[in-house]
Amino acid sequence: MAQPNIVNVTSILGTSVVTVLTTTLTTTIVTAAADKVNKMNLIRCTNITDNDATVDFDVEVGGTHKKIANEVTVPANSVVDIVDKTSSFYLMETDLLRGGASAATTIDVLVSYEILDDA
Repeated sequence: MAQPNIVNVTSILGTSVVTVLTTTLTTTIVTAAADKVNKMNLIRCTNITDNDATVDFDVEVGGTHKKIANEVTVPANSVVDIVDKTSSFYLMETDLLRGGASAATTIDVLVSYEILDDA
């Protein structure tokens, strides 16, 4: 896996994904394409129920999963940002972002990111 050169990018594409988390940490939200790097700008969790819920997120790098958020409480009917512009990170090619919640269909997730291409 080559390290994409983000100084000489040929395109930067703004992208957003919206999904609902399940009760296991197996919901793949974003997978970085080969020869691309994704700058992860925002992971926003919205609890759409009247009960508190927790969320977990991890990043898979070469088959190894590392948590970036563990049992973060999202209060009932509220919003919690797991990642924002001040804490953004890069998802390298073929790496992926996964998420899960303590209760199914309670958390909607918005992920906003930029796809950087050095092709």
